[in-house]
This record gives sequence, structure tokens and C-alpha cells, in this order.
Amino acid sequence: MIRISVVKVIKIASAIFVPMRSATIHELKQELLNTHAAELTELCLRLAKYKKENKELLTYLLFEAHDQQGYVQSIKKEVDEQFAEINKSNLYYVKKTLRKILRNINTHIRYTGSAQVTVELLIYFCQSIKEAGIPIQKNPIIANLYKGQVQKINKTLLTLHEDLQYDYAKEIADLEV
Repeated sequence: MIRISVVKVIKIASAIFVPMRSATIHELKQELLNTHAAELTELCLRLAKYKKENKELLTYLLFEAHDQQGYVQSIKKEVDEQFAEINKSNLYYVKKTLRKILRNINTHIRYTGSAQVTVELLIYFCQSIKEAGIPIQKNPIIANLYKGQVQKINKTLLTLHEDLQYDYAKEIADLEV
């Protein structure tokens, strides 16, 4: 009987398994340009099968990208529903729910790729925190989360056109703690 040590087996297995190298964006673009429409459809559907985020992004791009304002309104409505469900009995639960809401907002922001949508949704998030009566200063984690979003708003605002900066300036001034 042949006895092989565990170390040798791991070395042999790692030598056989070589991780796949991901193509660069440029390589992918070139390959997609040379692919027929039917094959592109199949590739997109296959991508959508494997990850929920891919499916959500494809849904946004196909059905909602043409009406960004309507999309923003639907996200705000979703945020309102989530704020209505916050368990305010303990600040721990408030913090967890705020993080969950913010995670959802950031996902939608990533789908749009728009600085204006980013500013609008984060302002709405911060306004909703204030309107919900959440004691921001009583918990340092909630205070830091809030301040971080205000900083992100201010940073993103600088990338917008001057007219839009002026339009959002009053709303941002109301957010300061």
C-alpha cells in the first residue's frame, strides 16, 4: 500500500487546480463586440441566473433606466416602508435597520451610476432619520453613520453642475447636526 502524506496530496491538488484568470474589461468589450445578438442575450440571461444583483441590474437597465425620476420615487417609497418598520425599542435594532436601509440605497445608487441620484437618495435617507425621531447623538455609531452620509453627500455634490449644487444646498444645510 502506498502512503502519501497530506502535504503531498495538497501540493498535487494545488498543482492540478489552476485558478481561472479573469479577462480585462477591454478584452471583454472586444469579445462582446464580436458576438452575435442572440449569443449576447444568452450570456446576459446566464449572468442573471447566478446572482441576484446581476438580475436586479439587468432589470434596472432594461425597464427602469429610461425613467430615472420614477425609479428614484420608487426607491424613496421603499425607504419609507423600511423606516416604518424600524423597531425603536432599542438603539441596537435601530442601528441594524439603518445599516440595512443604507445598504439597499447604495445598491440602487450603484445601479444608476448617477451623482444626482446619489445626492438625492442620501439626502432623503438623512431627512428620514431626522423625521423618524431617531436620537442621532445618543449612539456614536448612528452619529458616525449619519455624519458619514452627510460627508458623502457633500463630496458627491461637488461633482454636480453649479445649478444643481445651489438647488441642493438648502436641503444639505438642514441636515447638519
